[in-house]
Amino acid sequence: MKIILSVLAASLLLASCSGETDRNSSKIRIPSTMEAKGYPAHVHLKWDENTGSTYEIYRAEDGGSFRRCASVEGGEYMDFSIGKSDVPRKFSYRICPAGFPADSAARLQVDAEVPAASDSALLDMVQEYTLGYFTDFAHPKAGLARERSNDRNGDIVTTGGTGFGLMAMIAGVERGFIAREKAMEIMDRTVTFLEECETFHGAWAHWYDGDSGKTFSFSQYDNGGDIVETAFLVEGLLTVRQWLADTDDPAEKGLAERCDKLWKDVEWDWYSRGEEALYWHWSKDHGWKMNHKIRGFDETFITYVLGVSSPTHPISPKVYETCYKDSPVYFNGKEYYGIRLDLGMEYGGPLFFTHYSFIGMDPRVLNVDGFDLYERNKAHSLIHYRYAIDNPKGHAGLGADLWGFTSSDDPLVGYTSHHPNTDAENGTVSPTAAVSSIVYTPEESLGVIRHLYYDLGSKVFGKYGFYDAYNPSMVDGQQVVKTFLAIDQGPQVGMIENYRSGLLWDLFMTAPEIQNGLERLGFTK
Repeated sequence: MKIILSVLAASLLLASCSGETDRNSSKIRIPSTMEAKGYPAHVHLKWDENTGSTYEIYRAEDGGSFRRCASVEGGEYMDFSIGKSDVPRKFSYRICPAGFPADSAARLQVDAEVPAASDSALLDMVQEYTLGYFTDFAHPKAGLARERSNDRNGDIVTTGGTGFGLMAMIAGVERGFIAREKAMEIMDRTVTFLEECETFHGAWAHWYDGDSGKTFSFSQYDNGGDIVETAFLVEGLLTVRQWLADTDDPAEKGLAERCDKLWKDVEWDWYSRGEEALYWHWSKDHGWKMNHKIRGFDETFITYVLGVSSPTHPISPKVYETCYKDSPVYFNGKEYYGIRLDLGMEYGGPLFFTHYSFIGMDPRVLNVDGFDLYERNKAHSLIHYRYAIDNPKGHAGLGADLWGFTSSDDPLVGYTSHHPNTDAENGTVSPTAAVSSIVYTPEESLGVIRHLYYDLGSKVFGKYGFYDAYNPSMVDGQQVVKTFLAIDQGPQVGMIENYRSGLLWDLFMTAPEIQNGLERLGFTK
């Protein structure tokens, strides 16, 4: 429950101290509004910020006496010191200027209702916070998702991560975490940007400068079309289109039509170069210099599904057979910890392989080369779980409640992959890995979510959900990489929603083009 103290009430409290209280010859500023919202094991306070001011936060439980919690600068505070409880609780908070006691007239007070700890409330919280990356932190002009929270290159936005964010917003609207009007406004800005920015035979670049709309190079020769990132974006655009299919609102109908046009403008066949192959990159400056065929079972699976499904620029299903499957890491058939893995590299690779393509595409109804795709993805997740329990390198903390390895930031080497049985696996766990696998491993993933939130709390949880990486083998102070990445935050919201309701799977799979493409590929059960 959220309670906001009004400006009028604040003015009454301030009357006894003349609006601005003089203490030690300096003006003491008191916020005019403050709000508090309770979650299973913390309360989030927000107030109108006076730059440079320091505040004392006091808390009382259920009518008890006020005790000081913290001294805070800025405009918000997350109180993790309340802990979890099996029953609902009520707390009162007071905010005072630095140096003032809780009973000072120079204060604001709000109440917060804290729900009993439950998995439902826990998942609500993770979805709500993580969604903020794509709403509150969306690029103010472009609407697209920023690449990361600590970008040194300016306001760089990402297309693939934006596709995940579009699906996250749909879940957020249906859960009541964000007003439909706000989501539509962000989506409209996003689609406008995508219509106006430079494309490359209908495909978008991996990155753009959100302010100028110009392509931002992902690497030396990668400054043009990226058909894989385009696929992740189109996954989101098609889900939005299907979500709005039955709307009576003219603006929403128009947005659905614009999403449809963007999807149909992508020239998937161009990226085959007239061959029975599919290539990842093309640049106006460098042509096909990257020369990267999309091969092997990994996160790029949806690129072939969309390419074959396109009603305007399709590729042949034969391209999947001759290119994607033409790789030593397509078929597997080995067992790891007694778990058979039919498709993919050793140990399955990083877990984002089982996430990105399947936020919209429903693996439960797919059969690939005679293999149940849901069971294949479940096996991949369980192998990571068992690997952490086995913990062959003896890393601190790994086990049943701390597992999941994928590409993410790293406490030592920056962004890298951490998948099992490789030199890069250094004990770093990326929360998105287990959280986004919840559709495959519900209880195992919930074990990680409970541990990260209830046991570690503010150490690993911040403004937009779980931080990007945690390595308890490091010395304290270096264990957590306090960053957020679009491609790591988006799958958490979407996959939790698919676990809870199947919403995004149901929407994406209603697209008639997708049904046709899956049948052409022979993937339907």
